[in-house]
Amino acid sequence: MRIDLHIHSTASDGTLSPAEILSLAQQLKLGAISITDHDTVHGSKEALSVGIPPSLKFLTGVEISASAPLSFPCLGSLHILGYAIRVDDTILNQTLDLLQKARANRNPQIIERLNNFGIHLSLKDVINNAGQCQLGRPHIAQFMMKKGFVESIDEAFDRYLGKGKPAYVDKYRVECAKAIQIIKNAGGIPVLAHPCLIRPSLNQPIENLIITLKSMGLKGIEAYYPKHSPDLTKHYTEIANRHGLLITGGTDFHGSIKPEIEMGFGKGDFFVPYSVYKRLINATKRC
Repeated sequence: MRIDLHIHSTASDGTLSPAEILSLAQQLKLGAISITDHDTVHGSKEALSVGIPPSLKFLTGVEISASAPLSFPCLGSLHILGYAIRVDDTILNQTLDLLQKARANRNPQIIERLNNFGIHLSLKDVINNAGQCQLGRPHIAQFMMKKGFVESIDEAFDRYLGKGKPAYVDKYRVECAKAIQIIKNAGGIPVLAHPCLIRPSLNQPIENLIITLKSMGLKGIEAYYPKHSPDLTKHYTEIANRHGLLITGGTDFHGSIKPEIEMGFGKGDFFVPYSVYKRLINATKRC
């Protein structure tokens, strides 16, 4: 039985509501899922309020944007996944509210920079096109494609919205030690998301970062990820085993924003076994 522990809903930058995600997970016969929206637990809250189907196991989740430790500078963010968190935890919600405000303040600056480059979009039009969700760069890219300024979302990021590109605006991030501690204090399991996407500035091996994060309280690595080759999955699994860390995995499903990625299946050949969920659950019982 396959699982998917990395899913985004309309509470962040996905295109399916939590209720639609639950329904689709049932249709696909997934054994367990987690909704891990960017810097918000509203997706998990909504899924719980809708009601989890008896045939499906569900873990509350979040994906927090964090800054890299000073000893391991990186381009962009580290993302720390939090599993089995108490979604009503006060400190967690206060921190996520701060991150949400930073995201909201970032979007007008991105639109202004695009306008300066002759790409005339309004924030209101982007919001109307995106619907009820946490607006972010993928939604801006999607609207740019709809208006014919680019041919794909990837082109929008490669030419304008990606790190170091003309319309890129940096964002506020939580210190990684703080992100890990907040997740733990909310009863959760902190896990390093998609290590293949981390870009060390000083060409250090990723294992050095993982050792540092473990000293801060990290409990796992997302070894199963659609962009990980079999060799990379094996590599991250070996690192996890060497350092006594859990292994997790998920598709990073976003719906139509990333249409090539199917929930639970990735690009078709992706598989995270149910045993990963069982080990994660057993770890939460020991916390």
